[in-house]
Amino acid sequence: MLGIIGGSGLYDVPELSVHYRKSVQTPYGLPSDDLVVGDVRDVPVVFLARHGVGHRLTPTELPYQANVYAMKLLGVTHLLTISAVGSLREQLPPLSIVQTDQIIDRTVIRPRSFFGEGVVAHVGIAEPYCRSFGRQVSDAANRAGHHVVDGGTYVCIEGPQFSTRAESQLFRSWGCDVIGMTAMPEARLAREAELCYSTLAMVTDFDVWHETVGPVDVAMVSRYLSQNAETGRQIVAELIGTWRPPDEPCDCHSALSGAIVTDPATISREARARLGIIADRYLPPETGA
Repeated sequence: MLGIIGGSGLYDVPELSVHYRKSVQTPYGLPSDDLVVGDVRDVPVVFLARHGVGHRLTPTELPYQANVYAMKLLGVTHLLTISAVGSLREQLPPLSIVQTDQIIDRTVIRPRSFFGEGVVAHVGIAEPYCRSFGRQVSDAANRAGHHVVDGGTYVCIEGPQFSTRAESQLFRSWGCDVIGMTAMPEARLAREAELCYSTLAMVTDFDVWHETVGPVDVAMVSRYLSQNAETGRQIVAELIGTWRPPDEPCDCHSALSGAIVTDPATISREARARLGIIADRYLPPETGA
């Protein structure tokens, strides 16, 4: 099943025929908002407004664990996220669309794993995005009439403040292409949940590095947000309407295979219950009374 997480400006998909809205309780709390379950031309989909309808949650406040867990709980296997970003490159002006393929994580206070508290797992995230799923997303964008830049590094900052000029120049020197506040730990958690994950980064501004464009502020972002949101809706509608799981194999759906290093005999019942559908298939049944 296909899941969509809409970022700033994308709080619904008008083309979606809604079956029901579900408040999903997870071991990690409630998601950002009710999950919307429906279809476009009989293709089932789950949609979530990342910041909540009305944009109520800061990037740091987002319940990333609950959001990803709820998606998996409802049967999602492929997760597309739409994110508003700033550009760190002259050739990526506002309204550009970048399908990022790498992330640098500069967040500092967010839970970044489902594991811990008695269960240790080390999941590989060298390639944080699913390439085969990403190709389907970019093909859908092309069919919808929108050019997507293939590849780019997303630097994720804590926020909610924008960068200092020195930080922005530093990120440019690192080879980063866009800057945002929500890719991490979302990508980490999607990998632990064994979901194919892809992001369309929608450029709204030049951050603060650009010498001839004023420093980014909310007014500048808002100028392009609604247009980017409409573009995002068109791409999402095209993707859903023609969706089928990729034929090309990937390793996303077996990411946890061999990653759990804790002796199952030492894992408590509470830890098993907390991990639930994330790790169930890799843990042997409990024994004894």
